[in-house]
Amino acid sequence: MPAPGPPGAPVSVRTAFVTGARLAGWAERFGSSHGGYRLQDCDDGLRLLAGDGTEALLQPPWPADGRPGRGAGALERLAALASQPRRLGLLLVRRGGYGIGVASEGTLLASKAGTRYVQSRTAAGGQSQQRFARRRSNQADALVVAVAEQARLVFAGHPFEYVVPGGDRTLADLVLEEPLLRDYAPLPRLAYLDVAEPRAAVLKKAAADACSVRITVTDA
Repeated sequence: MPAPGPPGAPVSVRTAFVTGARLAGWAERFGSSHGGYRLQDCDDGLRLLAGDGTEALLQPPWPADGRPGRGAGALERLAALASQPRRLGLLLVRRGGYGIGVASEGTLLASKAGTRYVQSRTAAGGQSQQRFARRRSNQADALVVAVAEQARLVFAGHPFEYVVPGGDRTLADLVLEEPLLRDYAPLPRLAYLDVAEPRAAVLKKAAADACSVRITVTDA
């Protein structure tokens, strides 16, 4: 067992996304690296408690919603649940751009990514600061409307059952509140994705991550 860190040392926490098909192999490697593990089925997910004190929290990409995964054990059932071909609508937005997509089984069925500029905050004071603030607010409003319009176009004709927001939480929420997207407001939202500027490659990875088991590892 590794020696514990000094008192007050920061705990190392990392997140990974693993497909249902690869989950058993990931768990086997985790056990081999950390002295084995035992399973604990909790309200927030499935916990792997390793022999050296390391913990891994495994969370499904979506709720069972009456369609639980099948298997002899909790890990198999989680893998089966994550392998179901459910459709998701992705909406990723930051100040520099956006990425919209419809995904199933980790693959984009329709997508659109683009750039849109929102000015950064300024340290200037007085009237200059007020002008910058108004300009930034106007740019943010224009971004929200533009992304909502793109989302409406991408989502049309590709029905899905969950919304996956990502990027800037505030901007993503504002886009989803736009009247253009009122038809999608009743859909349940899945876990927020923390992504970089949503270019095409980022959107592609987000589609894969959104359809995978989210694993949060806390080192001993």
